[in-house]
Amino acid sequence: MRSTRSTTPRSPATVLLTALATLLGLLTLLSPPAQAAATSSRAAATGLHISNGRLLERNGNDFVMRGVNHAHTWYPGETRSLADIKALGANTVRVVLSDGHRWSRNSAEDVAAVVADCKKNRLICVLEVHDTTGYGEDAAAGTLDHAADYWISLKSVLAGQEDYVVINIGNEPWGNTDPAGWTAPTTAAVQKLRAAGFQHTIMVDAPNWGQDWQGVMRADARAVHDADTTGNLLFSIHMYSVFDTAAEITDYLDAFVSARLPIVIGEFGGPADQYGDPDENTMMAAAEQLGLGYLAWSWSGNTDPVLDLAIDFDPARLSSWGERVFHGANGIAQTSREATVFGGTAPDTRAPTAPGTPAASDVSATSVTLTWPAATDDVGVTGYDVVRVNGTAETTAASSTSTSVTVSSLTAATAYTFAVYAKDAAGNRSPRSATVTVRTSAGTPGGSCSVGYRVTASWPGGFQGEIAIRNTGTATISGWTLAFAFPAGQTVSNMWGGTPAQNGSSVTVAAASYTSTISAGSSVTVGFTGTASTANPAPTSFTLNGSACATG
Repeated sequence: MRSTRSTTPRSPATVLLTALATLLGLLTLLSPPAQAAATSSRAAATGLHISNGRLLERNGNDFVMRGVNHAHTWYPGETRSLADIKALGANTVRVVLSDGHRWSRNSAEDVAAVVADCKKNRLICVLEVHDTTGYGEDAAAGTLDHAADYWISLKSVLAGQEDYVVINIGNEPWGNTDPAGWTAPTTAAVQKLRAAGFQHTIMVDAPNWGQDWQGVMRADARAVHDADTTGNLLFSIHMYSVFDTAAEITDYLDAFVSARLPIVIGEFGGPADQYGDPDENTMMAAAEQLGLGYLAWSWSGNTDPVLDLAIDFDPARLSSWGERVFHGANGIAQTSREATVFGGTAPDTRAPTAPGTPAASDVSATSVTLTWPAATDDVGVTGYDVVRVNGTAETTAASSTSTSVTVSSLTAATAYTFAVYAKDAAGNRSPRSATVTVRTSAGTPGGSCSVGYRVTASWPGGFQGEIAIRNTGTATISGWTLAFAFPAGQTVSNMWGGTPAQNGSSVTVAAASYTSTISAGSSVTVGFTGTASTANPAPTSFTLNGSACATG
């Protein structure tokens, strides 16, 4: 929220340090999966709960939040808002409350009425205290301990509502000043609520005004999670202009998913501001792909109306931001599913049958078209995943909503083995089809490409590099694989703009979704960090989709 009540204030220094956010994003969460999997054994499920890194309903249904934030504490008279939000397809609403530290305290009677309104409109209710926003940097902000006391004062109202209510202890409870100070009070507030007998799923926001650009929540999430005796802890990242590239977004979310730590995008914005242009398309697409919840900021009432989803609380006057969130690709109308506690569809647990054996056609040096007989399902097949099979290992090669797909970015004169899985809307996956093996044709020498390689920074034992790939031909390149060899034992540590694989000195780079298309005369850039000894010479040759490229 960009306003005098800003939920996402950022100093100008934040912009300069955005690059640091990417580097900090390279840190991994320390968590063996087996440790995370043990969560479900901590306590019997009470309403909404966490199991194996997922938010579930009491009956075990996987619940994915699709909703918006509503500034109730500042606009208590807008009593139609929840009904309007529900009518547009949301399954969740995050409701702004005040514990009285900074704004007028929402009474127990008022909170009870909010919960009743959520239930009446068949919405899961995330309740948050906003007074904590920017603590440590904003002198007016309250503490998480004060917020925890507020929740305890509401226990009689919230007890028994575990199926319907998630408690978000405090909004963006730490600013940019010493964000490492976030960890201890967050842990203490969670433990204080548990000691008071709360069994609800508890949501905790990140520091850095919710955006965690210094990686504190990412680094400490496992310790905070393990300090909760119930395991019912949900992390919330707020994504605004710090998250202006696809790599930053997917890297952050993937880290939590890989560690089986539950996370939701508790706030996000799309319109550009003076700090940058958030990549809302990737936020929403990644959330849908990973099965993570998102809650857009905000329904209405911002002093900066660019983030109002509805103008003047009128659902018939959606802003362009509102149209994007509710009706755009991966938006609420397309992806929201009502909680089963309100009578929503019971979970579908039956997987489709296996697809038929795929057949190959149109084999070229870099691509192949695969076609297969359809699978069947008691509800309906929604798509297919094509995988490359190498012994017992599998790598996703392509996805399709039909029974045919072209797999690209292959290497010339190489044998590949493919198989297909079917999936349904509930995420159930079929048994694997039989396999088909295909050998791509030889590449054409002298491809229409040029590659520029340069080292942009170096330090003892390591360096940062950049590879610019230019299409010098007349046709668009759709999907590519770059290959080269390091001459002095260098290795790739991390990469953005592509996915690397290295075997000895040989490196292949598969295009990322946002760099896969190179129109004639244009170029894309891949960045990476690596290790190197004292000598760090550049590779001498490159191939793109099996064809040699000019260098320089």
